[in-house]
Amino acid sequence: MENFIVSARKYRPSTFKSVVGQASITTTLKNAIKNNHLAQAYLFCGPRGVGKTTCARIFAKTINCKNLDENVEPCNKCESCESFSQNRSYNIHELDAASNNSVEDIRNLIEQVRIPPQVGKYSIYIIDEVHMLSSQAFNAFLKTLEEPPAHAIFILATTEKHKIIPTILSRCQIFDFNRIKVDDTVEYLEYIGKNENITYEVDAFNIIAQKADGAMRDALSIFDQVVSFSGNNITYQNVIDNLNVLDYDYYFKISDAFLKNSISETLLIFNEIIDKGFDAHHFINGLSEHFRNLLVCRDEITIQLLEVGANIRDRYKERTENYTEDFLFKALEVSNKCDVSYRLSKNKRLHVELSLIELCNITSEKKNSDKLIIEKEPVKKIKETEVPEQDTSKQVKENKTEEKTIIPKITNKPKSFSTFSIKEKLVQNSKPDIVEEQDSKEENDELKENLNNDFTEKELIDKWHQFSDKMGGKPRIFNTLTSKDPKLEENNIVSFVIDNNLQEEKINEIRNELLGFLKAELKNSLIDLKLILTDNEEDNNKLYTAEDKYKHMLSKNENLNNLKQEFNLDIE
Repeated sequence: MENFIVSARKYRPSTFKSVVGQASITTTLKNAIKNNHLAQAYLFCGPRGVGKTTCARIFAKTINCKNLDENVEPCNKCESCESFSQNRSYNIHELDAASNNSVEDIRNLIEQVRIPPQVGKYSIYIIDEVHMLSSQAFNAFLKTLEEPPAHAIFILATTEKHKIIPTILSRCQIFDFNRIKVDDTVEYLEYIGKNENITYEVDAFNIIAQKADGAMRDALSIFDQVVSFSGNNITYQNVIDNLNVLDYDYYFKISDAFLKNSISETLLIFNEIIDKGFDAHHFINGLSEHFRNLLVCRDEITIQLLEVGANIRDRYKERTENYTEDFLFKALEVSNKCDVSYRLSKNKRLHVELSLIELCNITSEKKNSDKLIIEKEPVKKIKETEVPEQDTSKQVKENKTEEKTIIPKITNKPKSFSTFSIKEKLVQNSKPDIVEEQDSKEENDELKENLNNDFTEKELIDKWHQFSDKMGGKPRIFNTLTSKDPKLEENNIVSFVIDNNLQEEKINEIRNELLGFLKAELKNSLIDLKLILTDNEEDNNKLYTAEDKYKHMLSKNENLNNLKQEFNLDIE
């Protein structure tokens, strides 16, 4: 039985020409070889599976090839090329930095770099996943990387350039590899399908390319998986079944249900999707992508951004005229909001269903809005048309709900001078601000009357303690308020006895807040606070502030002032 070789290895490019999707990089490398402008170190960085290590190997083989063709491609026949193809070359060395990331590994590499090549002109060192090196290993590698022997060339490859220290980056020529486009991936899969005598549908390869997300290695792995599933006949249906990809038909059907405002049909389609085992989060992401595709199809300039097969692209072109830009913008906003908050939802299915119901209501809201505009037009027309005098009361009655704030009540009684209303005259002259000011003044007078309620001293003490509890985070103020109870005097005066100036200062800090609380709680706007300083000699002699303490100590020892001035001390 013949051993099976996976497509990613079997169809791995061996020449610059066979590298897919990196034309600018391969051209630059070939020109460097052709013009003998080889750098001492290169850094290949980019996503996984786009050809970084493959290009490094082709570059290394081409550098030492003795019989380059006119397109600067290796001959694959000389001793150097054959030894490389058979994995026995002593001029090309590969190091996996993921498993050889210590200082000792780099020291061994540095010792090896000193040995000149046995065949060819250069020794090439390919270090894969170089970002995995430790910081100590990077530092040990710096000097050799900057000033290597004339025969040594380093090619570093990584998927995470941001993890490499700047001193390493500055010593390398940096090449950023791109994600491989869907069309390029499909073209290469077609080439492999023909070589393997496999019948296929192009739309099937489009799904594989989209699933690979720009990585050719992933695309070839999926290709092998689908071949194992469907044999030598790859169809669109086989691919979506094997990869568990949601068919575009569902997105077209559910978006048509949105236009019809059919909530029941929408929920049934979603239920069918869930019953088939598809994840609700993947569905909502796919729905956002669907709306995005419909949007870019509306303009010939942006249609190139659509990464789907030809048949699917035609379907999008046909359907996009059914959806307005306003609908698509709103739909994208709703689906994106659902995607962002999906993970925080406890009932995820209900969360998605509510978003689908909101999508169904987009067009219905617009229809209702249009209907209101049509209903308002006759009213506007009546207002602009001259109406006979006898129909004035009827017209005012019809428009009363809309203009009650600017049209006074019309009666058949003529108004005498004694019953003349300033308020009505102001309304007729369209000056509601003055009326509102009068109403506000009346309300304030009424409020003032309602805030003159009587209260007892016990109620005062209860509210005082409530406010004290609110000041629990400020110990000095809390202690001051709870040291004694307030007294109620005549004319709503609240008296409170304090022991010293410090307590007076603390009370004054919260005076407005305290009075506001008492006025609101006791419903009396005339409350005022009077502070009474006690004449207790013992309390007055207490030292509260740092300044008081300093004066007391100075009275006992006058030399303290000299000490303060000599060392420029502050009193705190």
